[in-house]
Amino acid sequence: MSTSVLRTADAWWVLTDAGAVRIDTSATTTAELLGDAEEIDAALHGGDAVDPDSLTLVSPVTAPCRVVAQMTNYASHVRDAGLNPDSIPLTFFRKASGSISGPYADIVSPAHVTCLDHEVEIGLVIAREVPVGTDVTPENWASFVAGVVITNDVSARDVQLPKTQFYESKSYPTFTPVGPALVLLTDDELKRFGDLRLRLWVNGELRQDSVVDGDMLYPPLDALRALSRFQRLDAGDLLLTGTPVGTALSAPPKPVELIASLLPTATKWRLFFKAQSKNLKYLRDGDVVELAIGTDDGALDLGRQRTVVRRA
Repeated sequence: MSTSVLRTADAWWVLTDAGAVRIDTSATTTAELLGDAEEIDAALHGGDAVDPDSLTLVSPVTAPCRVVAQMTNYASHVRDAGLNPDSIPLTFFRKASGSISGPYADIVSPAHVTCLDHEVEIGLVIAREVPVGTDVTPENWASFVAGVVITNDVSARDVQLPKTQFYESKSYPTFTPVGPALVLLTDDELKRFGDLRLRLWVNGELRQDSVVDGDMLYPPLDALRALSRFQRLDAGDLLLTGTPVGTALSAPPKPVELIASLLPTATKWRLFFKAQSKNLKYLRDGDVVELAIGTDDGALDLGRQRTVVRRA
């Protein structure tokens, strides 16, 4: 059975049928908490419970940590970008862990950003050290994953695209809301990873809705195997696994794209973002963004994230 861990500013909690029970631990980081399995188990089976709605939750993934993200990892998203999923390699980018914020904290958009976008993603939380050169196999990959969290890979498209600058455009403070829960999974439960459905709403409008199986191009085994060739990972690190179709950004029609390819780069981007400024799907001040991830039968439930967009 999955175990849902919550975090407040001063404590860690575990969800039980009776409510949230405080974990008797001195852990201050996610990595340290993952080493306190006995204390987590003890809280599951005893202790005074409180209403989880009475807790002021922060991200269950603590910073600093490594935040690595897979790029264009859902076929539906690739097609929406005007590309062929069969031609997409497994690629990564990094985000600053200073971008991590809580599941109900505001998303603060810098004043210079005009095309603010959302991306619902499953975050994998690393369970233990993965040194470069680790042999990640179908038999052992699950042992490197402690659990999963809801993440929103918030993106400043008008920074990302003209500058091809993923790191800056996705690393502003509050650009990675995480939680509410870190859902710890057994190896058998991780086998249901493909059954997870990702959903995102803006002001109640469903924007993204997709099930992993049949859409994700490179599952966690492939990602961990590739990362282990060059990137060390440690307990508590966070791997974002990509987003499905439904973001505000979408590819222009082919004729427009063809004409734009003939223009000077500066002119092309100026015209592109002039057109994008009319796209009402970009996030604006006061927008309410809600995310949910879980299996349709409710066996795995990562909770529901709710954030509000604010202009700096």
